[in-house]
Order: sequence, then structure tokens, then C-alpha cells
Amino acid sequence: MKALPQLNLFLLSAAALCSCTGKQAGEASRPNILYIMCDDHSYQTISAYGSAVSRLAPTPNIDRLAGEGMLFDRAFVENSLSAPSRACLMTGLYSHQNGQEQLCEGIDTTKTFFTELLQQAGYETGIVGKWHLMCEPKGFDYYHVLNDQGQYYNPAFKSKDTQGEYVQEQGYATSLITRHAIEFLDGRDKSKPFCLMVHHKAPHRNWMPEQQYLDLYEDVEFPIPETFWDDYATRGVAASQQKMSVARDMEMVQDLKVEELADTLTPEGRFTYACLMGELSRLTPEERAAWDAHYKPRNKQLLEANLSGKELAVWKYQNYMKDYLRCIKSVDDSVGELLAYLEKEGLLDNTLIVYTSDQGFWMGEHGWFDKRFMYEESFRTPLLMRYPKAIEAGSRCSALVQNIDFAPTLLSVAGVSVPDEMEGRSLLPLFGSGRDSVEWRTSLYYHYYDYPTFHLVRRHDGVRTDRYKLVHFYGKGGEAGATPNMLKPGTRENRTFNTLKASNYFPASSPDIDYNELYDLQEDPHELNNLYGKPGYEAITAELQQLLDDYRTRLKVQEY
Repeated sequence: MKALPQLNLFLLSAAALCSCTGKQAGEASRPNILYIMCDDHSYQTISAYGSAVSRLAPTPNIDRLAGEGMLFDRAFVENSLSAPSRACLMTGLYSHQNGQEQLCEGIDTTKTFFTELLQQAGYETGIVGKWHLMCEPKGFDYYHVLNDQGQYYNPAFKSKDTQGEYVQEQGYATSLITRHAIEFLDGRDKSKPFCLMVHHKAPHRNWMPEQQYLDLYEDVEFPIPETFWDDYATRGVAASQQKMSVARDMEMVQDLKVEELADTLTPEGRFTYACLMGELSRLTPEERAAWDAHYKPRNKQLLEANLSGKELAVWKYQNYMKDYLRCIKSVDDSVGELLAYLEKEGLLDNTLIVYTSDQGFWMGEHGWFDKRFMYEESFRTPLLMRYPKAIEAGSRCSALVQNIDFAPTLLSVAGVSVPDEMEGRSLLPLFGSGRDSVEWRTSLYYHYYDYPTFHLVRRHDGVRTDRYKLVHFYGKGGEAGATPNMLKPGTRENRTFNTLKASNYFPASSPDIDYNELYDLQEDPHELNNLYGKPGYEAITAELQQLLDDYRTRLKVQEY
């Protein structure tokens, strides 16, 4: 861990006060931690960030955290994928260091989870909702977690009381997760500070809204992003051969719930249709009736209109946005419920509240949904923090921060020493009014590994500075690009690879690649104009390439 700049007197005093462990005199004043994380929540759909979309679908409870705390304008992830992001959170390490490079197997459970250190320091720890790491929750006194990705309706949870079994519960995932969070808060040892992690399934694909919000935004028309019709003319094959296009790849049955088209499905579509039907089979008769009352009239109107081309792409975008934002409405309700609980119990002002996502997400920019790329909408993630003892209300931070910083930050807030091996940096020096004078990092490293699998985003790594971004795409194309774990019988990666192969998911031809892209984020914030190799950019290209090489060397990245 790099040495931190000098902290202000408040933070130094807090750290000294909190350095004790066990039930000692100062423990009652140690800050609590409430860490709330969604799956795939884009910063564009939080109204505190000010997008046109978010103004039509406001998030008042999440916005309250910004109004009473700090909004981070430039928070990023290290690997824009669910399980790898969660592994970065728990360990403060890059993906190749913690072992979780791909979606499923990988995490090195010998690595220290920050929650273990909090436990040792006298914190009571809990996690509810989505865990999504293929190991038992480690460092938690209490857990109540979903099975894998979890389900939206009547999901199954596992806890320390279920003997390793997942037990189905009645209700909507977001509401149930909130209920179990409050159960932890009610039942905890109140002589100890707590760290509670609330990990929502929402708004993960395939965006199934809570029953009470099925008709929300029905008459709203959301603005189409100016890059929606991007043709990727200046970029390499990775941008054009992905499978995350709203127009081409968003599925009418699974994603948009047009069950009436089930008999027209391709092998690939039949696989995902089974996923949808598994979800819908969990509905009670009353819930299914409400579902049909919403979707069937809409689908009938769509089929009668017989849309195609751009008209159909726009219809898909609008209905994707509505279901996604309906899921967010329930999340915002959850944040409001948790804030009300803390306020009622007198805990609000002594609790650091963090709101974030496991990565960014595309809301139609570049014509895409999903994440994975190092382009901004995927790479960047929302981050808001409220802690009035250290953070001034209504403040904003423009420093380059990353999800490997979360573990060191939560440890530092608790007054716990950050292990030297953690790569992330505590954000505490950025909380105060002197953050602009803090000596902070000037670049970030990113690496995406998970190919060939869902969405077919090619492997790449890169660096981002305040103004520029250099991305290197590499690797064998198609089935030849499979990782050893994808080819190892018995692994989940192997099962996924074989299922996709059998459903003709992989293109007949996909080239081996080794190329770079360069963007000037100041002049081209939408990353439409690849400058790599153009005259006049030789010096900045060389500078960024050296920076990237230095990261690879220092971090011992093995792919090169």
C-alpha cells in the first residue's frame, strides 16, 4: 500500500481513537458502515448525475446521499464484470492478483477479505443479497445471500441457518434484500459497530420490475442517445463484432418479454428463453396475471405494427429503458427505507453510507446494452458517500478513483490498518475540503479477460489519464480464444462455453487481433474518433504506451 498524503486533524484523531480492538471505551463512537451496491446500475440513471434520462426517472433517495455527502464524478472499475468487480471490492487487488479474472471460477480464497480485518477489529459484519463469488462468504458474522445471480421473483436465499441449502422466499428480490438488511440491523450486537453490505440483484438483465411498478413510465419517451446509431467507423473489430447491440442482439423474448415470438427462436434464443421461463415459473397465479395484464396488450400492439429496422430498434430501446428504470425505482425505495431506519435508530450521522454499482452499464450509447468494454459508460461507475463527520454536504470529487480503493477506504474509516499488499488507496484524504491539493494518482489501469463468452467482447487492457485513454485489444478470435478454464471439463466456464458453442453463439469467422485505440476525452468525450496512428499524436501515444508498459511490469501482468 502506498503511503497516504497527510490527513486532516479530524481523520488523524479518528484513526487514533479507532485503533483499539474489542469492546473498549471508544468503540461506541466508531463509525458504522453501510455499503449498498447494485448490479449494473449506470451513473446515467442516477438523477444526481444530471442526465436527461435521469431527469425523467428521478432517484430522490439516492440523490439524498449526494446532497448530504459527496458525489464522485470519476469513479471507475478495474474489470467491468460482476464477479471480478466484487473480488476487487473484497480484496483491494486487481483481478489477476485476486484470481477472479472471469465471471465464474477464480477467486483466491487465501487472499484476505477486508471484512475479516473488520471482524478482528471488533466490527459485526453482514451481507445480504447478491454474493456471486464461488466461495462461502468470508469475514461475515451474518449472511443471507442469493443463489448465483439470484431471481427477481420469489428468490432463494442461503444463510448460516439453512445448512448450505437455498430456501425459496415469497416476495420481490429488492424488497426481500432490504428486509433482511433491517433484520441484521435489528438483531446485531448493539455494543459493536457494524459493517453491512447490501448487494441488490437489480437492475441486472433481464430487468423484471416489481409488480407495483409494471406500468411506471408507460407514457414516458426517453431521449435516444446521440451515439445510438454509431457505426464504429474509426474503431477496430472489437467494437463491431460484439453481441451487445440493442438493435441486433437484445432478445425479443428473454429481454423484452414478447413471449408470443417463442416459436420463432434460434438455438441461441431458445437457450435464453428457458432462462426467462424459469423466472416466470416462480410467479404466483396472481403475479402472473398482473404480468400478463401489462405485457400482453403491449405485445399485441407491437406485433400488429410489424415494426422493422430503425423503428423496431427504437421500440426495443424504449421498452428496455422502461423495465430497467422500473427496477431502479425499487432500489431507490430500498435506499429510502434504509435511511429512514438509520435515522429512526439515531445511527445516521455515525454511519458511512456508500452507494455504488459493480460497474457501469450502457443505456443505448453506441447502440449498446451491457458493459465489459473500457469505454466510459462501462468503465465508469456511480459512487456516492455520506458521512457528515468527515464529508461536507453537497461536495463533489473529480479524482480518479477505482473499486480497488473501496476495501482500503472502509478499513481506514474503521481505523484499521490497511495491509501493504492491497493495491487500492484509501479515499479518506479526498473527503475533506483540501482534496484538490492531495497528491493523488494521475492514471488508472484496466483489464478485461472474459472472452469468448456472452457478448463476445474481446480481451483488452489499457490506461486512462485525466484527458487520454489508450486501449490495447489482443488475442485469438472465436473458439480458438478460449481460456484454459473454458476448456477444462467440470468447470462452470467450460459448461458455459460448450452451451454457447452448441447454440451457434460464436461467429463463423473472428480474427486474431493485436491493435490499439487512442481517445482524447476532452475533445471527444463519446469516444467516437480513434486517434491512434494519426499524425500529431506520436508523443502522447508514446507517453501512454510507456505508462501502460509500466503498469504491466509493476503489477506482473502475465498476458504479455
